[in-house]
Amino acid sequence: MSAPAPSRFDLIVVGAGHAGCEAALAAARLGRAVAVVALSLRHIGRLSCNPAVGGLAKGHLVREIDALGGAIAQVADATALQVRRLNTRKGLAVQATRVQVDIDRYPAVMRARLEQTPGITLIGGEVADLRLRHDRVCGITLADGAELDAPAVVLTTGTFLAGVLHCGDERREGGRVGDAASGALSGALRRLGLRLGRLKTGTTPRIDGRTIDLSRVEVQADTWPDGHLSFTPPAARLPARDCWMAWTTEVTHGLIRDALHRSPLYTGAIEGRGPRYCPSIEDKVVRFAHKDQHLLFLEPEGLDTHRVYVNGLSTSLPRDVQDAVVRSVPGLEAAVIEQYGYAVEYDFSDPRDLGHDLQHKGVPGLFLAGQVNGTSGYEEAAAQGLVAGASAALGEPLRFGRDEAYIGVLIDDLVTRGIGGEPYRMFPSRAEHRLLLREDNADRRLMPRARALGLLDAATWARFEQKLAQIEAGAAWARARELAPDGPTTAAFSALGLSPLKNKTPVAGLLQRPELGWAEVRALCPDAPDLAPEVEEQVVTDLKYAGYLIREEARGARARRMEHWRLPPGFDWALPGLSTEVAERLRAARPETLGAAARLPGVTPAAVDVLAVHLARQPPPAGAPLA
Repeated sequence: MSAPAPSRFDLIVVGAGHAGCEAALAAARLGRAVAVVALSLRHIGRLSCNPAVGGLAKGHLVREIDALGGAIAQVADATALQVRRLNTRKGLAVQATRVQVDIDRYPAVMRARLEQTPGITLIGGEVADLRLRHDRVCGITLADGAELDAPAVVLTTGTFLAGVLHCGDERREGGRVGDAASGALSGALRRLGLRLGRLKTGTTPRIDGRTIDLSRVEVQADTWPDGHLSFTPPAARLPARDCWMAWTTEVTHGLIRDALHRSPLYTGAIEGRGPRYCPSIEDKVVRFAHKDQHLLFLEPEGLDTHRVYVNGLSTSLPRDVQDAVVRSVPGLEAAVIEQYGYAVEYDFSDPRDLGHDLQHKGVPGLFLAGQVNGTSGYEEAAAQGLVAGASAALGEPLRFGRDEAYIGVLIDDLVTRGIGGEPYRMFPSRAEHRLLLREDNADRRLMPRARALGLLDAATWARFEQKLAQIEAGAAWARARELAPDGPTTAAFSALGLSPLKNKTPVAGLLQRPELGWAEVRALCPDAPDLAPEVEEQVVTDLKYAGYLIREEARGARARRMEHWRLPPGFDWALPGLSTEVAERLRAARPETLGAAARLPGVTPAAVDVLAVHLARQPPPAGAPLA
């Protein structure tokens, strides 16, 4: 929909990046009237950094969003130029999907999704202030003085709050190249008492792909032509495009070292801290001085553009230095930069002031999602947007445990630990139950809950039920079907290069062998059911890792029990056996449960035991077991 718009809504979403889109779509799926207010309606769902979705741990988030009815996975698949499967040499728990997408088609498809969703109204304009009634959010005021009413507002302002762009000694206001910053809203949030800080992120030069010497760069192999992020396979695919690899040289590093005095990162012009895991090329050269080269990925931005994104070369060096640095890379000697790299510095709000529904504890009705909470990445933002939008629409928290979803790990980390002074990024190592939280089983983990809440459509649910029935049938056959150590079986095993059986064994037992998969089962058992590849994967995984999964489930159950140990408001942390340092950390964080207390940095297992003993002496809350 478009203007003229009504002035009263159930929910107002400020910003239309990845967090804003998922927030609006989730609330609309739940039947709410949603206004999406954005500085530029032309830039809905814009990919301001790399033209890709997914990756390590990020692919898990995207699949979970898809299982909850979100849009990011389907839009990525519809605009995919290349799909890759990462970490295939490691266990299934840390394998992930990454989709290279068309940078122009992706936002166009996402905008169409919003426009075609009943209940969503798109409004162009700058939000200047939040309106409160009885200390609760009741709407917003636009820069032109217009007012919109709603009992809840989701802020998804990205890098736009008091945003400043840096390129060498050039400095100008903006949330990203081509977009203005939002200054008035930042001041309004400060007046409301939100704790704001500064962070920095950056992006790379984009070059004209026609100026790359393709004979001197290497094609990035190991693509996954049939791969997709969504559990609903795409109806059509775009033509595939290659990506390439190139490497910096000692000449490149010398140019950068000689220009550090002109980098705003080293002159003090930027006060916000950037992401440690994704450093600028300046930081790479300084911090890893022993390395004589760094890998760069040359990623085409789309089918209708010649622009190529130089992944790995994030920088805010001056333009003339960027020209020299790019042209020092073998294969890029004649490269022409179409958009120079830059850094953006912006305000963020401390996420420790939020509940697990991402609602601000001091301003009821105000939800925050995405980079405004100190995170980085499209995927982290989209996950927060879905939770904030759904929670606001439901009127109660949409909360996931750390053993239920990467989304639960992400939000729990943010609201209990904060970001630690730098933009937060999701990693597999953050998820202690990652064997349970695989990409492949996100639908089995989350779709039943999504359907019960009304977030999932009937067609998707029907496909899921059919898949689940096939998984159960395949597993039942594998448990019932036995092979005896007779002549034909021994010959079949020998043909496959496998050691022979000694005893009668069910197929389920055979699959515990690392070298056996469903293809080998079909070779051994002609009567094996013909399963879809995604079903085969689930059957084999469930049976092969059954013992590990049972142990992980037990760990998850213990963690859930700790979440029932409520810490009452005003709890006295000065307990015998609790150090002053730990007590101060707990007093500052005010965790709601014993589980949340245990996850705080510096809170030792011994301290958790002290708290558990104290709580066990108190009357338990109704329905909450203490063991």
